[in-house]
Amino acid sequence: MSRLAAEFQRLYAAGADGASRALVLDVGRPSDWELLANVWRGVQLDLALPAPGIAIAGENSYQLWFSLERGCAPEAAAAFFEGLKSRYLAGIAGPRIRWLTEPPVMPAEVREGQWSAFVAPDLAPVFVEATWLDIPPGAEGQADLLKSLKSITPQAWEAALAALAPRGPQDDARPDGRSDRALTGEATPEAPRVTSTPAVQSASPTNFTDPRAFLLHVMNDATLPMAMRIEAAKALLPESGKS
Repeated sequence: MSRLAAEFQRLYAAGADGASRALVLDVGRPSDWELLANVWRGVQLDLALPAPGIAIAGENSYQLWFSLERGCAPEAAAAFFEGLKSRYLAGIAGPRIRWLTEPPVMPAEVREGQWSAFVAPDLAPVFVEATWLDIPPGAEGQADLLKSLKSITPQAWEAALAALAPRGPQDDARPDGRSDRALTGEATPEAPRVTSTPAVQSASPTNFTDPRAFLLHVMNDATLPMAMRIEAAKALLPESGKS
């Protein structure tokens, strides 16, 4: 068994009783990383869940891949997804949101020349105009991305379901309109996005001696064509294109 297959099985294979351990939230059509970044950030801060995997779907959407230590019933999965939709994606048109309890093959050639792949959080924003790779991602690099992910424990799962359960009117009443996070004084960190720093902007490409630093410079330079930035992001994917 390859490292990628082993990591995928560790995280997303069905439980011994056949219950689903993989919950995939797909948001797009058109793709919008900021929408899903809000969910990625919120489940960690608000629900204390481990960071889900991030994937570009091979079509016009991003995905978050949640892993459960113990499989869940379909009703619990539906309650989880509905809770996420209500809390973080309210107002988003229904057809733009999909959820899966049977994980699709990943990576895969979804359409001719369009490969799905797991991506690192700092690279996710670069693919907003084309949420796919035009070459198959390297298996070792994909395995490395999955290796860092953790499954949701049964205790954390139950707590998350309780937190996402529909509230009564009295629970939602906020005289000042602030969220729970604001009331506790907890800071809201920024979701991963592509930014440019003055130091990098002022540097000439001829000053770079490290290829990775140069690629990061290209990827983060908002003045460059998006196609060029995407190519730099692809090159930064671990072992991209290797078997």
